[in-house]
Amino acid sequence: MTTFAEFNLEPKVIQAITELGFEEATPIQAKSIPIALTGSDMIGQAQTGTGKTAAFGIPLISKISKTDEKIRALIMAPTRELAIQVAEEIEKLSRFKGLRTLPIYGGQDIVRQIRALKKKPQIIIGTPGRLLDHINRKTIKLEDVNTVVLDEADEMLDMGFMEDIQAILKQVPDERQTMLFSATMPTNIQKLAQQFLKNPEHVSVIPKQVSAPLIDQAYIEVPERQKFEALSRLLDMESPELAIVFGRTKRRVDELAEALQKRGYSADGLHGDLSQNQRDTVMRKFRDGSIDVLVATDVAARGLDVSGVTHVVNFDLPQDPESYVHRIGRTGRAGKEGAAWSFVTPREIDHLHFIERVTRHRIPRKPLPTLAEAIEGKQRITAERLLEVVENGELNEYKGLAIQMLEQYDSVQLLSAAMKLLTGEKRETTIELTPEDPIRAKRRKPDIRSGGRKPSNFGSGRGGYNRDNRSSSGGAGRGGYNRDSNRSGGGGGYNRDNRGDRKPRPSGSTDTRRAPRSEDSFES
Repeated sequence: MTTFAEFNLEPKVIQAITELGFEEATPIQAKSIPIALTGSDMIGQAQTGTGKTAAFGIPLISKISKTDEKIRALIMAPTRELAIQVAEEIEKLSRFKGLRTLPIYGGQDIVRQIRALKKKPQIIIGTPGRLLDHINRKTIKLEDVNTVVLDEADEMLDMGFMEDIQAILKQVPDERQTMLFSATMPTNIQKLAQQFLKNPEHVSVIPKQVSAPLIDQAYIEVPERQKFEALSRLLDMESPELAIVFGRTKRRVDELAEALQKRGYSADGLHGDLSQNQRDTVMRKFRDGSIDVLVATDVAARGLDVSGVTHVVNFDLPQDPESYVHRIGRTGRAGKEGAAWSFVTPREIDHLHFIERVTRHRIPRKPLPTLAEAIEGKQRITAERLLEVVENGELNEYKGLAIQMLEQYDSVQLLSAAMKLLTGEKRETTIELTPEDPIRAKRRKPDIRSGGRKPSNFGSGRGGYNRDNRSSSGGAGRGGYNRDSNRSGGGGGYNRDNRGDRKPRPSGSTDTRRAPRSEDSFES
């Protein structure tokens, strides 16, 4: 293994790395940092959760001086959650150098961002839409940038940011270092690299299997209307420390989070219709363990990096294999094991086989947990918690009362009562979720190496595609797709960054996904 000391970094950067508890570089860091330190352009191919931020952040920080008052580095990310996370990590890595970083994203007051820009940050991390908005307002000027990073490039292009990225890169000097990081390398990524990178070195740490080997994957075949009971039993049997449950639509997430709360589970939902403050509150509760089940849509969960997620449950199968890989990648991180369960209706078995073919991983079938297994699982976890408290000691203040109770009651009876109290009784509340249509298997032959996901063609009279917390423009029809906050809008326009410039979806776009039946637009 490679240590960070081998990179000959300046002492202040080494100090920050050490205080963060890092000693050995991850594979992507070991391969990328030496190349990036030379100033060469680079393409880094690695899955999320492999340490990509430090792979480009450490070399980037090493090039910037504290006294510099120009924007020297620009990092583009697909979602505001990822932009915020990258900004936080860059700030931690540069804390002893005293560099100034600023995340720029939709959903936050632009006037507040303009005020922050007057403090002359050297590193900008932002979503393409909001960055372009600032460029057009002339509140961000990029003529002094010498390093550009495209993080999660496949996600950005998958979300339709190609034109924005091209427009932004044309504002940056030709004499610069450009680093592109992507989990997959579809044709559009290759074209972007050819256009803007100069003789890039290619670094790849992609495993032979697309799916992470540390994740125990399984599926349960279950009818649509029995899914919630299956989830309840699974949560009881597995008793996850932290779990993310994926739903296909915003409506599904709302209903599912409410249903779990009614049954007594500590859960909350995350999707695009929540305000930024609401999203931040939910994520804070999930990170500090106030809730242990996060119900989310694909878009809302993209870019989230929460340590300690032990379980991922696909309550609804995702639209495509790439989304499946991104979903289950929320667990099994940093060398820890994780579990990924998928609920599959009988009519979705072919779609599951399609996911298996593309990910080159057979997902074993497991039976629906029985009620007895669910009860046994909860009791086992309760017993483990009791034994953990016993081993930790510090029980003297309770011993006096315990002795008095033992004089009146049998010890087995008392312990059983304690376990019943700690286990908690499941509230027998009748739950009715609005059913979702099954996903049909795609008929085209997939090629994950060069294809990637294609943008949906929602057609005329339907919702437009809106970036960065803006409502869609256009007439009546289906709700639109809003990025970053993902709000459903009115009808068919394309609204980018609050500039009001309509841009219709390209005609002839191929998409084999079924249109959603409900008023909710899919978030994947």
